[in-house]
Amino acid sequence: MACRSCGSDQQHQVNGEVAIRFPGLDGLDKPIVWVFPRLVLCLDCGVADFQIRDEDLSVLREHG
Repeated sequence: MACRSCGSDQQHQVNGEVAIRFPGLDGLDKPIVWVFPRLVLCLDCGVADFQIRDEDLSVLREHG
């Protein structure tokens, strides 16, 4: 699959650790949601894509 940003075929899957938090001072009262997705990473331009599990999305929707 080609990179959606630069068209390169130098994409690799890697493990990721992402802490998602809401911005601003209001975000301090909301939970940080940790997700551990498989990232599709372009080694030429650095664009990374990942999908968040439904369980994690429901937490983000609840507090968003």
